[in-house]
Amino acid sequence: MTREAERDYVRRWTETGRILEEIRWRELRALSASAALKASDDLIDLARRVPLPVARRTWSGLIELQDRLHGNRRT
Repeated sequence: MTREAERDYVRRWTETGRILEEIRWRELRALSASAALKASDDLIDLARRVPLPVARRTWSGLIELQDRLHGNRRT
């Protein structure tokens, strides 16, 4: 693939992302309150059905995340 073809690909990819974002927001604005509430309930229900690993039930990893964010490397 030539440099120009790569640039065209990235340009199209960027434009496609912008168009999809516009469509997403337009569709969200068009949702009725009841449809939005049902969609929210469905998403929450789906998330609750994903099984958590046993270790995740006893440890969230928040301390390790905070250490990394603050530059501490205890782990």
